[in-house]
Amino acid sequence: MRTIAFVTQKGGVGKSTIASSLAVAATEAGEKVFIFDVDPQQSLAKWSKARGENDIPVAATTPAKLSAAIAQLAKSGVTLCVIDTAGADAGTSLAAMNVADLCVVPTRPNAFDLWATEITRKTLRENKRDYVFLLNQCPPAQQSARVEEGVSALEAMGGLVSPLISARVDYQEAARHGFGVTEYNPAGQAADEMRKLWSSLKRRLAKGKAAPMKKAA
Repeated sequence: MRTIAFVTQKGGVGKSTIASSLAVAATEAGEKVFIFDVDPQQSLAKWSKARGENDIPVAATTPAKLSAAIAQLAKSGVTLCVIDTAGADAGTSLAAMNVADLCVVPTRPNAFDLWATEITRKTLRENKRDYVFLLNQCPPAQQSARVEEGVSALEAMGGLVSPLISARVDYQEAARHGFGVTEYNPAGQAADEMRKLWSSLKRRLAKGKAAPMKKAA
């Protein structure tokens, strides 16, 4: 089983929206996916309720119980675990970081979000965790100066994953109805972005040996 955690010290960057659509895209690609919702807002638990299906189980848990829950899940035949965390909650993020094979740090192309990624990056490096940055909610005209600045800033920090994720209505509508974008509009541009994102993350997970999971304190 491989584990991906969506972490950042900044709220409102689209972690839950991307996590839900990524889980669906991975399921469609043949993965057996399970989601842990460690965000007190329980956005993905609510998404699962709206979904009304059992194909992608979602369980709410706490940072203190996450490590044991991951260890138990690894015995169940699940191939991919996705963890969603709270923004601006260092304890929640750190617990997820320490059990993840790969941490995804979403950020929007604006100065405040990019500054916040520095804090997340510092924590990840201090804890020797593998991570990638994901530029999210980009203007559809991807060559805008703001997006180019964001790309440059994240490339300088290392580990910018492709593709860039644009601000598209499909993401919000899919989440509202309990879908992933690949279900909501399979032929749409958002669906294409999400399939490419899963391919990129899958390659990254298969590349090299991830840092070992830390034991809970």
